[in-house]
Amino acid sequence: MEDVEIARSTKLEKIEKIAEKISIKKEELEPYGKYKAKISLKIMERLKEKKNGKLVLVTAINPTPLGEGKTTMAIGLADGLRKIGKKSILALREPSLGPVFGVKGGATGGGYSQIAPMEDINLHFTGDIHAITSANNLLSAMIDNHIYFGNELGIEKVTWKRCVDLNDRQLRKVNTGLSEEKNVVPREDGFDISVASEIMAIFCLATDIDDLKRRIGNIIIGFTKENKPITARDLKADGALTVLLKDAINPNLVQTLEHTPAIVHGGPFANIAHGCNSIIATKLALKLGDYIITEAGFGADLGAEKFLDIKCRKAQIKPDAVVCVATIKALKYHGGMPKEEIKNENIEALERGFKNLLKHVDNLKNKYGLNVIVAINKYTHDTENEIEFLRKKLQEYNIQLSLVESWEKGGEGSTDLAQKIVELTQKESNLNYAYELNQSVKEKINSVATKIYGAEGVEYLEEAEEKIKQIEELGFGNLPVCIAKTQYSLSDDPKNLECLEPFKICVKDIILKSGSEFVVAITGKIMTMPGLPKVPAAEKIDLDEDGNIIGIF
Repeated sequence: MEDVEIARSTKLEKIEKIAEKISIKKEELEPYGKYKAKISLKIMERLKEKKNGKLVLVTAINPTPLGEGKTTMAIGLADGLRKIGKKSILALREPSLGPVFGVKGGATGGGYSQIAPMEDINLHFTGDIHAITSANNLLSAMIDNHIYFGNELGIEKVTWKRCVDLNDRQLRKVNTGLSEEKNVVPREDGFDISVASEIMAIFCLATDIDDLKRRIGNIIIGFTKENKPITARDLKADGALTVLLKDAINPNLVQTLEHTPAIVHGGPFANIAHGCNSIIATKLALKLGDYIITEAGFGADLGAEKFLDIKCRKAQIKPDAVVCVATIKALKYHGGMPKEEIKNENIEALERGFKNLLKHVDNLKNKYGLNVIVAINKYTHDTENEIEFLRKKLQEYNIQLSLVESWEKGGEGSTDLAQKIVELTQKESNLNYAYELNQSVKEKINSVATKIYGAEGVEYLEEAEEKIKQIEELGFGNLPVCIAKTQYSLSDDPKNLECLEPFKICVKDIILKSGSEFVVAITGKIMTMPGLPKVPAAEKIDLDEDGNIIGIF
C-alpha cells in the first residue's frame, strides 16, 4: 500500500482535540480546515514560566539518494513514547515542493509513521513557503523598481536573487529587464529554490515578529560603486516583507496517524541552508511537551552540525539525547556496494561502510559531548547476519543500538527506542561547539571541515578569499558558518562515498547572510537551485477517478 493510501485510510482526530492534548486553548488556535491549524504566538506569554521538556534530536549517517527514513524514525519515536505513556510532541520541518515533484518525494514520513494530512502538508499546507517566496520576490521587485526610478541609493551590484519553490535548473542564471522599455535596466539575475532563500533562514532563526523584522531589515541586497552595503531597510522594504510573513510566523499544528501532536514549521534544506525547523516552533514544543522530537536534514555532518553550531547557539538550547539513524543498505552503499545490488547480503561492504556511522557517532559523542544512540531503520531485505554483525560492531565501541520497525508497525515498532531514549535523557548532556564565534571565518570553516568531516584541510578559490576579506572588513567575521556541501559524502565530492584517501574541502564562494546572521561557504558542485532528475516524481503524481491524489510517496 502506498504511503498516501495508508494515510487516507486512517481516521484523523479534529485538530481541536489534538490541541487539547498539549493544553493549547481554543483562543490560541486558528484552524485551517478540520485537521490543521496555526498556533498564536501569544501562547508564549502564558507558558514563559513553564519548565522545558527533554529535547531529542534525530539525525543520520550520510544518506543514499532516497534518504534513510529520518522523518519516519522521528515520527515513530514520538508515537512510541506515547505508547509507553509519555507526553511527546514532534517539531519538524515543512516539506518543499521541489523534492515532492523531484527525486525524494514527500517529507511526511512513511508507512505507518506519518504526519497527516499528508497531501496537504506535502503540497501547499498553510501557505508558509508561498509567503516566504512572495516576500523574497517583493524585495527583488523593489530593488529593480528603485533602479528604474533613478537609483537614489546608487545600487551598482545586486546580490539578492529571486526564488521559486520548485526544482528548475534553467533558472539558475537568467537575464531580466529585456522589455526594452525606457529606463528598464537589463541585468543578470538568478533564482534560488525558496528553501535556500535568506528569508527562509531568517524565518527559522527569528525569535518573534520584531526579531523577524529586524533581521529582514539587515539583509544586504547589493553594494554601491564604493562597495558600501545596501540593506532591505535602506529600500524601506522591511515593513512590507514582515506583513507578508505575519501569519506564516505562527507555527502549524497537525498530528501523526496515531494522533500524536506535531508542530511543523519552516523548512530550509541542510545541504544548501541550515536544515532545521523554526526556533519558535521548537521553543513552543519544549513548553508544551515532556519529550520533544525534532530532526535536522540529511547526515549529521550537515543537519546536526548546523542544528548545534547555529540553531542551538542562537536559541540557547541543547539536545538531551541524539538518535543517529542508519540503514544497512546505506552502510553497504558507503562500503562501495553498487545500488542495484544493495538488497543482497554483503558483510564485507557493511564492514567497510560501518566507518561512516562510526565517524558520525564519534562527532556527536566525543566532539559535541552529547548522549547518542544508533537506531537502525529496518528494511524487509535486511538479513539476521547483517543485523547481528552490526550489533556486535556497535558493542565493541560501547554504542547503544535500537532496531526500529516503525515504518511497518508505527509506534509499536519504536517502543524499544522510546524506552532507551527515556533512560538516555536522564544522563547529563553537554554541548561543545565545533568552533567559537571569535575565530576568523577561515578558522571556523577549517574547524568544521577537519573536526566534523575528517578533511585534512580546506582550499579556497580566489573569489572566496576576496569575499572573506570583505566580510571581515565589514564587521561580520564573528558570525557562525553554514557550509553548503553534498549530503552524500563526508567530503565535498558526492561520488567519494568511502573517503578512503585523505581529502580537502574546496570553498568556491562565500555568501554573507547578514539577516539570518551566518556566512555561507559554497563547496564542491553544490547548487542553491536543484534540477529535476531524468524521471521526476511529478510524472507519477495525478488524480484518480474519485479525485484523490495518487503518486506522492
